[in-house]
Amino acid sequence: MSTSISSLPVLRGRGGAVLSAEDIGLVLDLPREQVTFTPDGLGRIRAEGRSVLIELRAKSGTTPRVHRIDDVDEVAATAFADGVNAILANRTDSDDVDGAPFAVVRSLAPTWRTRFHRRILRGALWHLLALVALCAVAGALGEWDVVVLTIPVGGLAWLGLWIGLYGVIRARRERWLYRHGVMVTATRATMTRGGYVYPDATGTYRGFLHGEAGPAITVAHPPEDPADVLVPVAPFTHLVDTYAGAFLAVCGGLLALLHVVMAVVFLLDG
Repeated sequence: MSTSISSLPVLRGRGGAVLSAEDIGLVLDLPREQVTFTPDGLGRIRAEGRSVLIELRAKSGTTPRVHRIDDVDEVAATAFADGVNAILANRTDSDDVDGAPFAVVRSLAPTWRTRFHRRILRGALWHLLALVALCAVAGALGEWDVVVLTIPVGGLAWLGLWIGLYGVIRARRERWLYRHGVMVTATRATMTRGGYVYPDATGTYRGFLHGEAGPAITVAHPPEDPADVLVPVAPFTHLVDTYAGAFLAVCGGLLALLHVVMAVVFLLDG
């Protein structure tokens, strides 16, 4: 679709929806998700007054899926539909194609993994800042024993605690998904490097990025939110995360507590 794609207008519709034509196809940006339509899945574009309907291709005897954008500029909608349909008219392949896999939805809402990483990073940073502040206060008071104690003991406690918590919490989430979640196979997408797509219960294809992990991988998501996908680690890694993580978290926590007690004793004696 790259011949005259750049001349097509950008359509802005209700609720912040933006429909644009790019080299990879059509891109519909919504407040909480982005839908990419590659040319192989597009049937036709219909302009109906101030609405634009993106109709996907469908196999014989099935109803095509339609995505609708309302409250767009009527003149721009007509120009957009005519331009895309003119390009699609040059297609020479069979019409008996299911367009659903070529309309990929990518969620823009923070996933559990994103929120989890933020919380772990925030906690680790606050802990580290507390150690730095303790060293600064102890140094200002001339209590260099506390500084010498904090660097190895506090540092090891910080490292063990947060690495352990990361492994344990992630392993716990995976265990919950194995028991209560939905497991599906995701296949590598051709339009994005490191991108994968998978179908949800409604037949909508969803996309996510996961590096280069092979042509197909197993993913899991909660039943109520198919966009919140997680790629489970290998069984051995899962065991390491569970048991080694628990060991590190307990040791790190105990070491942090011991460090606090020893620092208080040194400061009070000083």
